[in-house]
Amino acid sequence: MAMAGLARCRRGTRAASRVIAFALLVSSGGLLASGCRDEKPAAPLQSLRPEPLPSLASSTEPRGDGGARDAGAAVAMAPVYGEPLPEAAVRLQLEGERVRVGGEAFEPSKPGDAKRLAERVKGREVLVVPDADTFLAQTSELLEVLRDAAKRTWLAHPDAPVAYPVVLRDEEGFRAWLAEVAPGKLRIIQRADGFELSTSVGKLPGPDANGPSVPVREGRQDLATLRHGLGLLAGRFKTSEDICLVPSFGTEVAQAARALGAVYTAPGEPLFETLCLVFPTPPRRGGEDAGAKPGPTPSE
Repeated sequence: MAMAGLARCRRGTRAASRVIAFALLVSSGGLLASGCRDEKPAAPLQSLRPEPLPSLASSTEPRGDGGARDAGAAVAMAPVYGEPLPEAAVRLQLEGERVRVGGEAFEPSKPGDAKRLAERVKGREVLVVPDADTFLAQTSELLEVLRDAAKRTWLAHPDAPVAYPVVLRDEEGFRAWLAEVAPGKLRIIQRADGFELSTSVGKLPGPDANGPSVPVREGRQDLATLRHGLGLLAGRFKTSEDICLVPSFGTEVAQAARALGAVYTAPGEPLFETLCLVFPTPPRRGGEDAGAKPGPTPSE
């Protein structure tokens, strides 16, 4: 009798264990199901695409006074803005491949002159004053000296008493900047047919899909529309703090300075904190050009 009672007790215990295990399983499944129901569905892949760029391809464009004009109208005169001229800066007057500092002339393509000029500007602020005829390609050795020796380089506007502080980058430095992980990577590509505004997600569309963002009008740079386009980019890339001007190397330095003025919307108020000027890498001395690299293109 005792053995029969013990067997019944064991069977009852096992049955109770199975009931408890089943209840726990049901409860756990309910919690998992509840957790699955609370999960939000994954965002569609389309939502991960970058926001599209604004466009300059419209029938009306800004006037110099802030109004609008028809796209076929004459080029609007854009007011010139910038920073006050740096009073304590060493003044360098461009004269083709030569540069004049006070009454002394230097030809930076000559190693001896480059060394003397570097000693003259070492640790100093420098104001580069362009003439009408000096091309960017003629200044590569000069800008290399200033990049390496000067404390800060300013580029004077040829038509107004303002100047622009610039970070100087040769082609290799420009490529390194492009490779940095940062939003925007905004560039003004200055070409003979106009300005192309390039970003990390493509170029700002202009009136012609196959042409520059801001085409030349009547043989003149359209700085009012360039300023408008840069404002659109500043609104699209709100965290971008720098922008690079990449002139074709056959561009006059004075024209590059005028283009920099479009970055400003008022005296002392640039759209971007840092302005970069890209210059051609000087050929290696001794007649070897192996170290020189091809110039940046609008696609970069």
